[in-house]
Amino acid sequence: MSPTDRDNGAAAGDAGAAQDRGVAGMGALDRAAAILGAFTPTHRELTLAALVQRSGLPRSTTHRTADTMIRLGWLDKPRDRYRIGNRLFEISGLAPVRHELREAVLPYLQDLYQATRTTVQLGVLDSPRVLVVEKITGHRPMPMLSQVGGTIPAHCSGIGRAILAWSDAATVDAVIDAGLTPRTPWTMTSPVGLRRELAAIPDRGWAVDREEGNTGVSCVAAPVFGPLGGVVAALSVTGPTELVRADRVGPAVRMAAAAASRAYSARR
Repeated sequence: MSPTDRDNGAAAGDAGAAQDRGVAGMGALDRAAAILGAFTPTHRELTLAALVQRSGLPRSTTHRTADTMIRLGWLDKPRDRYRIGNRLFEISGLAPVRHELREAVLPYLQDLYQATRTTVQLGVLDSPRVLVVEKITGHRPMPMLSQVGGTIPAHCSGIGRAILAWSDAATVDAVIDAGLTPRTPWTMTSPVGLRRELAAIPDRGWAVDREEGNTGVSCVAAPVFGPLGGVVAALSVTGPTELVRADRVGPAVRMAAAAASRAYSARR
């Protein structure tokens, strides 16, 4: 064996040993979290090889942990691909954001959809992004929008801005510090510009995203408040720019959000 071969073999062995030590230091829940983190809206089903690559765990560890998660109902494997199991869906329904907030606001989302016939969404801040809690789309497909459980940037979404406009300075700073990444040519990337936009929202009662998150798509959103007066979420109307005009849908969005706030506060 040449010195180079020995050096390369030693390096590979050192890397493998380091990985093994890292895995050995992980608890069972850490390994399960790494596997769950491999799934995304664009990676809903994964082969074992893909799961190994995306989780960063050794193949044997991935296979063994995934088998345990299947027995627990956390994962499912109908054929040769893994996917999220039904048990996690059942558990997620018990989270306050799904059980309490969604149930209180859903009737008003339905009313708003009936009034506008355009996609409506409910989201909460998961800084620096917005977690989509509920969505009603009807028959008009809008594949560019995040699904329920997905996230969208807070800085360039109507829902995010509606929440940030009533949030404290530290929350706004955290979103700005995370970076105002452009999504379209019209995305506002200036911290000063964003702060000015947020300052103007309370006076009119709704936030606007004009093709800043997706080209050709605009959004009008208004905040949902909790029993102590703090902002807890926002709901929106989102659709093709030619259909979603703030002067037309803004008042309806604001009224729906105000009614939803009263209903949610009464539950709490």
